[in-house]
Amino acid sequence: MSYSPLPSMAGANIVEEQRARWERKRCRTAKELLETEHRYLEQLDLVVTVCIWVLPMHGCPQEAHAYFWCHEEWSQNIPLIVLSLHLERGHLGLGLENFCQKLELYGHYAENFERANKTLKEQLRKNKSFRRFKKLQETRPQFQGRKLEDLLPLPLQRLHQYKHFLRDLLENTSPVSAESQKLAKAVKSVSEVSQWVQDIDRERENSLQLHRVQKLLKGQKTQVLTPGRWYIREGWLLVVPSKGKDLKRRIFFLFSDIFISTKPCHPLHLTNSNKLACTAVYPLHQCVVGKVFGHTQSEGGLLSLSFPHKTLLLMSTDQQDINDWYQCLTTAVR
Repeated sequence: MSYSPLPSMAGANIVEEQRARWERKRCRTAKELLETEHRYLEQLDLVVTVCIWVLPMHGCPQEAHAYFWCHEEWSQNIPLIVLSLHLERGHLGLGLENFCQKLELYGHYAENFERANKTLKEQLRKNKSFRRFKKLQETRPQFQGRKLEDLLPLPLQRLHQYKHFLRDLLENTSPVSAESQKLAKAVKSVSEVSQWVQDIDRERENSLQLHRVQKLLKGQKTQVLTPGRWYIREGWLLVVPSKGKDLKRRIFFLFSDIFISTKPCHPLHLTNSNKLACTAVYPLHQCVVGKVFGHTQSEGGLLSLSFPHKTLLLMSTDQQDINDWYQCLTTAVR
């Protein structure tokens, strides 16, 4: 019986076809990365020109204008953090090395971003000359109908895009190629900085929630603004009394370390009609959470919160709501 090489040839063809598909995907991703990088660089150049060089000459104080671009170091390092020059020359590896060395600038940008927005709003509110000039600048064709504040988040948006572009390139690059390790390192670096930026956003959002709740509460007896405290959720629940009394409807606020019960102030109160009065603050470090009923898909459910000297029974007629409260309380206590 003679030997036939056909199976081996077929297997080789399949491998070659797969490599060809990877290369096509890689080329498409690289092309899209380069095209979007050009647009990104044009927009960066526009905002840096307006914010760093033009605004100080048209009514924007010297100490304020730099914060519009969040960090002066940013504008000085733009040539080092963009990839377009290296991509055009086919030097992706060299471009990634320079790119990774300056990635921390995106984190610093995120840290200063809130201050930039605050400075911009202050200048628009109190500086008529600046307000008029900004409006005039935004009529330039390069702005394409957008406002200056719409362009300030560009670097943070681009960082998110980088993560996806580089992952796609890595997935379609041969593991034995010279660029594979550099791509893997770049993906890791971008992911770490992206997580840094996400943490900054979470902390900023948490701070806004804490300040909002503090303003809702009547008086200053209950201190919500405590370092390390995290807002989790809020909502209406029914308090079930230990004896045969009526159910009490309360608004609860759950944080990482405390559980606050409140009720609306009288609507005709002169100063506190839109405030909430705190009725109790429960520390969570010794709390035990349990479901009394509500394990099935019946209507609503009842939760039990046991503290050293008190047991709190909370009820909701909404099954999903009581399940969400149970999950959040259990997580917070844990």
